[in-house]
Amino acid sequence: MAIPRIVIVGGGAGGLALATRLGHTLGKRKRAEIVLLDRNATHVWKPLLHELATGVLNSSMDEVDYRGHSTAHYYRYQRGSLTGVDRQQRVLHLAPVEDEDGDEVLPARELTYDYVVMALGSVSNDFGTPGVSEHCHFIDSPQQAKAFQRDMINTFLRYTDPTLRQHVQLTIGIVGGGATGVELAAELFDASRILNAYGVTAIDHQHISVHLLEAAPRLLPGLSERVSQTVKTELESMGVTIHTDTAIKEAQAYKLITGDGEEIETDINVWAAGIKAPSFLTELGLTTNKKNQIEVKRTLQSVDDERVFALGDCASCPMGEDSTVPPRAQAAHQQAKLLAKNLVHELDGKPLQDFRYRDHGSLVSLARYDAVGNLMRSSASRGLFLEGWLARQAYASLYRMHQLAIHGAIKTGLAWLVDKLNRYLKPRMKLH
Repeated sequence: MAIPRIVIVGGGAGGLALATRLGHTLGKRKRAEIVLLDRNATHVWKPLLHELATGVLNSSMDEVDYRGHSTAHYYRYQRGSLTGVDRQQRVLHLAPVEDEDGDEVLPARELTYDYVVMALGSVSNDFGTPGVSEHCHFIDSPQQAKAFQRDMINTFLRYTDPTLRQHVQLTIGIVGGGATGVELAAELFDASRILNAYGVTAIDHQHISVHLLEAAPRLLPGLSERVSQTVKTELESMGVTIHTDTAIKEAQAYKLITGDGEEIETDINVWAAGIKAPSFLTELGLTTNKKNQIEVKRTLQSVDDERVFALGDCASCPMGEDSTVPPRAQAAHQQAKLLAKNLVHELDGKPLQDFRYRDHGSLVSLARYDAVGNLMRSSASRGLFLEGWLARQAYASLYRMHQLAIHGAIKTGLAWLVDKLNRYLKPRMKLH
C-alpha cells in the first residue's frame, strides 16, 4: 500500500519550516512522502530582503538550497510553479520550467497528492495605481531585491567624480510606511556610507534624499503609537522626509504624483504599500477574500476542502470574532508548528487542533546598529518596549530562530560563527 503524499506549495518561512518538521516526523519514518514545491532553487528569509536589496546581505551566504536541504531533512524537493488544482482527482498542475533564456527545461506536468498545503506567501498590492508596475521596484522576492540593488549601484556609479558631489541630490522614493519601507529607508543611508567608503561613488549619506510616503496617518499603522513615533523620530534624524496621510495616484519614470497633485522627482522608486496573496489563488476553485487569501478554518483547512490546508500570508485564518491572523513571519512559523502536528493527527485519525495566534511582539530594524519594537506582548499587556543595541540583538535573534527551525542547533551555531568571521574577512556589503 502506497504511503500518503503531502505536498507543500511554497518554500517560504512557513513552508520550509513545515517541510522540515514533517520530514523528521513522517518522512524519516516512511509514514508519508513529503514534497516541497517551489519555483526557485533556493530560499531567503523574506524579512531580510530589504538587506539583500541594499547589498548588506549577501544571498550566496544566507540562502538555503532546497535540494541539499531536502536530502538532509527527509523530504523531496520539486522545482515548479502551480497553475491549477483538480481537487476531485487530487492532482496539481505545474507550469513548464524554463531557464534564463526562456528555453524549456521541464515540460508542464502533474503531481498527485493526498494532502496539499498552500504556503505561497504574499506579494505587494499596487491597488491598481497607474504606472506602478512599470516605474517602481518591488521587493517581494530575492530576484526583485537583486534587481533593485543593481539599479541602486548603477545610480550611485553615475556620480564617481568628487567635483559633482556638491551639485547632486540623489532622490529615492519609497511608497509604504510599513516594516519593509521603514527598514529599507534606514538601510539606504547605511549603504550610501559604505559605497562612499569603498570608492564606488562620491555621494555620501548627506547627498541622498529619501522620501517615505504612507497613506495612513502614521508610520507602521499595525504597531503601537510609541513604536511608530520612535521610528519616525529616528528616521527623520537620519534625513528621511516622511509624508503621512499621503496617497500616490500615479507613478511615472523618475516621478511620484501624490493624491494632492504634488510631484516628487526621484531617481529610483520602490513600492512597498500593502500586500495581497498571489492572484492565481482565486482561480483554484477555493473560497478567497478580497486580498486573494484562501479562507481557512481554525484548523488551517480550507473551508471548501478538508484535504487542502493553507498557512502564512496566503491564508485568511479567523482570530476572534471580527479579525484574522496578521500576515507576519511569526504567525507563519506558529502555523507551521501546529500544522505539522495536525497532519500527523490527520493520518492517525485524531481530531485536529485549532490555531491560536500568540503575538510575541514586533521589531523593526533601523540598519546595522539600531532597532525598535515591543516584545512579550499579550492581550493584557503592551509588552516590553525596546530600542537601540538591545533591540537590534533581539531582531537578529529572530533570524536565528528561523535557522533553528530549518537547520537545527548545531548548524545554526556554525552559521552564527561563519557570520562573525565573515564580518572580518569580507566587505561589509555586496558591491556587484
